Amino acid sequence: MRGLVLGAVGAAALLCGIAIQPALAQRQCSSAAERATFEVQALRTELMVLAVGCNEDNRYNAFMRRFQSDLQANEREVQAYFKRKYGRSAQTEQDRFVTDMANARSRLGTDLGTDFCPRNSQIFTEVMALRSSTELHEFAAAKDLLPPTLNVCQEVASAPPPKATTAKR
Repeated sequence: MRGLVLGAVGAAALLCGIAIQPALAQRQCSSAAERATFEVQALRTELMVLAVGCNEDNRYNAFMRRFQSDLQANEREVQAYFKRKYGRSAQTEQDRFVTDMANARSRLGTDLGTDFCPRNSQIFTEVMALRSSTELHEFAAAKDLLPPTLNVCQEVASAPPPKATTAKR
């Protein structure tokens, strides 16, 4: 796995172009459960990038062991989403999604430079402090790790606030 991750992380500068999202865009998923599925996937990816880039393999492995059944169930949900959305090309699209997410998180690490590991490695301590696996989805949602450049959830423009009008006489 480490070789695969290193390849994805190492290619971040070539493969990832982070686009600036419009100020009024919001991410909308078809359900809260769908959003939670992708937030947990983003958390797992963040921890994987930290494991590779910050020599946190032991902490990543501890996370994977502790939440193994939850992460496997989450992976099945991700697979089901791609199967529903893409049919026969589901595996290709899911592989592209996983690579793009790793690249986006790795790009953030590149942008932060030497500050990346000290700033982000504390997430291992936080996730391992969860009392139960039921808190995993809430924790992942609070971290807001799903890159806005990935088109997992439809983006819809929110309406701008109404302008104040003055009455004419």
